[in-house]
Amino acid sequence: MHQAWHYKHPNAEPKLERLTKAEIAGRLERERAEIVTNPLMFCSRSLAFVLSLGVACTTLSLQAQATANLSSQGYYADPEVRVFAHQYWIYPTSSVSADDPAIEQPTFNAQQTELRKQHVIHKDYLLQTGLDAFSSPDLVHWTKHKSVLSVKNVAWAAYAIWAPSAIHLNGKFYLFFAANDIQKTDSFDGGIGVATSDRPGGPFIDAIGKPLFGKFQHGAQPIDPMVYQDDDGSIYLYYGGQGHCVVAKLSKDLKQVVPMPDGELYKEITPEHYVEGPFMIKRNGTYYFMWSEGDWGGPDYGVAYAKSNSPIGPFIRAGKILQTDPNIAKGPGHHSVLHIPNTDDWYIVYHRHPLNRTGISKRVMAIDKMIFDNDGNIEPIVMTKDGPGIRPLTKSR
Repeated sequence: MHQAWHYKHPNAEPKLERLTKAEIAGRLERERAEIVTNPLMFCSRSLAFVLSLGVACTTLSLQAQATANLSSQGYYADPEVRVFAHQYWIYPTSSVSADDPAIEQPTFNAQQTELRKQHVIHKDYLLQTGLDAFSSPDLVHWTKHKSVLSVKNVAWAAYAIWAPSAIHLNGKFYLFFAANDIQKTDSFDGGIGVATSDRPGGPFIDAIGKPLFGKFQHGAQPIDPMVYQDDDGSIYLYYGGQGHCVVAKLSKDLKQVVPMPDGELYKEITPEHYVEGPFMIKRNGTYYFMWSEGDWGGPDYGVAYAKSNSPIGPFIRAGKILQTDPNIAKGPGHHSVLHIPNTDDWYIVYHRHPLNRTGISKRVMAIDKMIFDNDGNIEPIVMTKDGPGIRPLTKSR
């Protein structure tokens, strides 16, 4: 038997109880559930349980901040947020580097082994051979799902597995991703692929046995896919690195590119200062096309946006909304946007470089509020250290 101080309310008198370890564990679980179901009561404070075990004392704390808990998951970048099965899901790039602890690598097939002998711009890319995902009921408590996509299930992909984008359609989950970091002069396989799974947590298996987008179009490197379904059911894929962006329309099974109404397959929509990381949202009939600009490894990296009355543009630049805050973090970007269903509440999910870290791959995920003004413009994002508090999903009406 152990004694435990149980702090039920900051203004209540502490009550000394004699609890077993099992009772303590059960109380912890009940408190966690109460936080989720009653966020207004608990979002402004954290709960602590001090367990007195003889002369030893252990404090268990439940932090109620999204970024604080998400950034503690390790080095990840390019996070895309989605809502699946009444859970928040984030699919990021694993931003591992050569100076990180040894990471278990899959067994490579003969094709992959040869691909890994080709030129590689940065040695860290050889370590990036799969993708993890994270799920949460409330934006704060995250569960890691390891290796939802691995090159062992994509025969033509060997390294530089980046920037996933997910969608639930036709009873399946689809995950678009970039692989092999191909350049304009390369002749080997690489580009954007698509994999499928019956569950949002994978495993995702290559759907077509080759890249869906395997060549440069209009100068756009085939990386950084973002899949978007419009209100009329049309599916678009936005993508592009090296300063150019392209949009393509996809078939209903998401495995082919189909012509636009004007017959074009790949439409360039590059806005001013675009570098990479496209993302599309729609609010009140207006399309907001968003992207990252600046040097992806530098302090000038940030997020900007443009508007249009069409998902394929033209887009009129509105301005930069996310940039370095010398008191919080450097180089925030390659974002996605979360819209809470049945509300006008929006969040931006992105990566940033901690102030106390160096190295281009030392990136962590963050969440902050995204607010629209009365004219429908996105206000500058206020980066915060810890992010928003607990936010369970709103039940469908």
